[in-house]
Amino acid sequence: MHRATPLLAGFLGLLSVQASAADLAAQLNQFFKARDPQHARDMQVVLRTPAAQWPPCETPQFSLPGNSRPWGNISVAASCAQQRRYLQVQVQVSGQYVIAARQITRGSAVSTADLQLKRGRLDILPARAVLNPQQAIDAISVRDISPGQAITLSMVRQPWRVKAGQNVLVIAQGEGFNASGEGRALNNAVVAQSVRVRMGNGQIVNGKVAADGNILITL
Repeated sequence: MHRATPLLAGFLGLLSVQASAADLAAQLNQFFKARDPQHARDMQVVLRTPAAQWPPCETPQFSLPGNSRPWGNISVAASCAQQRRYLQVQVQVSGQYVIAARQITRGSAVSTADLQLKRGRLDILPARAVLNPQQAIDAISVRDISPGQAITLSMVRQPWRVKAGQNVLVIAQGEGFNASGEGRALNNAVVAQSVRVRMGNGQIVNGKVAADGNILITL
């Protein structure tokens, strides 16, 4: 009987570690699913850090740096009172993303027919992958995109709302002040981007492109 005691103790200890692992993993899953409820149903958090480096308390407080990526390999701060440990986790997420349905040539406008939805692991996609086709429709491709390739925001740009050399209406607004005049745009710009305009008297002003193509200056 006495010979079995160490074996029993070791077995119970193993069960305790397994239970703690399951509990910590469950807390991490809950933390990340609350952070991204849109993908919570198709999310799984895998704990990579060895047990010896886990936080010493049962319910640590988790936090992430402000620039942390939403999925993939992430370092999570786990705090217990004055102690802080960093856990390495892999946040696996499945869902739909946008791929090229056919060859898209550089400089062409992207149409609905150019795009197709595919389901797979979102966390292993390239950075800034497009998940909603509306993000890419009517955009201009800045490179050749092969059929089946995942679309990213770095592959496309929004169409120019104002082009260099175009005549534009400049509207200046301030408290109790409103004036307008015509000028010529000096650079290309999309909606909400800054554009330089040479006014009729030669003065150069800076403003932002409105949805209607007018240039707005706030004084």
